[in-house]
Amino acid sequence: MSHPTFLVTTPLPDPGMQMLRAAGDVVVPDRELTAEELTAVCSSGSHDVVVAQLINIFDETTLAAATVRGISNYAVGYDNVDVAAATNHGILVCNTPGVLTAATADLAMLLILATARRCVEADAYLRSGRFRGWRPELLLGADITGASLGLVGFGRIARATAERALGFGMTVRYTARRAVPDDDLGPLAGRVQHAEFDELVRTSDFLSLHVPLTADTHHLIDADVLRAMKPTAYLINTARGPVVNEQALVAALRDGQIAGAGLDVYEHEPDVADGLADLANTTLLPHLGSATRSVRATMARRCAANAIAMARGEMPEHPVNPEAWRA
Repeated sequence: MSHPTFLVTTPLPDPGMQMLRAAGDVVVPDRELTAEELTAVCSSGSHDVVVAQLINIFDETTLAAATVRGISNYAVGYDNVDVAAATNHGILVCNTPGVLTAATADLAMLLILATARRCVEADAYLRSGRFRGWRPELLLGADITGASLGLVGFGRIARATAERALGFGMTVRYTARRAVPDDDLGPLAGRVQHAEFDELVRTSDFLSLHVPLTADTHHLIDADVLRAMKPTAYLINTARGPVVNEQALVAALRDGQIAGAGLDVYEHEPDVADGLADLANTTLLPHLGSATRSVRATMARRCAANAIAMARGEMPEHPVNPEAWRA
């Protein structure tokens, strides 16, 4: 295809937009598309590839009507796309893996540290003019050194978080479908231990979530799990918001069932559950896991390259469902 057209639902950081414009025509809506509008534009026959965000939902209805060759997601995750339906309709889906591991692991540690040491509270306290000097019991927090970190999931980001946590003197355990042999753990060999999910929940000082959003992980952290956590424990989520039942979390935080929570993602983004933002024992960030200049630029480059390859009839570097490819 000599001159393709790209539908870009939200402009990418450069060099992504520069690459797309050099490769073809770029159409950017002047506002966020509704579900109906997304279906209509994808079925119009006017676009070859959609460059999408996690907020763009591609369900069976949209995919069955779509005439596009592929969807290039500006994200590592792709739970916004019904991949089985996309495959059935011959629509390739791409993502941007292996880019944001370090940045997201850094953010997970930031949430652990900030929540344990009450940094948001302390910042507001000082800015409000209430600080009148050092006092022995002012804004006491929890220790990190010697605390136990439980990782729910053990992919790239979880492993990178483990390395950072070990550097802070934490003990680290993880839960996964099976224990990982030491030979496959690299620098983590002999330094982390596998545990069953229930045990991890009951005994961790910090429980950090690192699982994809699937039918099995939706509301994995519910009222029962929160009740099973230590009252001195903290929940950390840099994975996907719907992994946590947010209303149950608000109740647990309000009632002192757990000590606090550090969140970067939310069940109904950009909205947060009623009462969550009013709780002092939380650190709440606006989905900043990959938000460094270099990471976002690399994601944009990879996303654009995937889209351009699909438009040219070439297999892209990062397909989620390569079996759907029809050159």
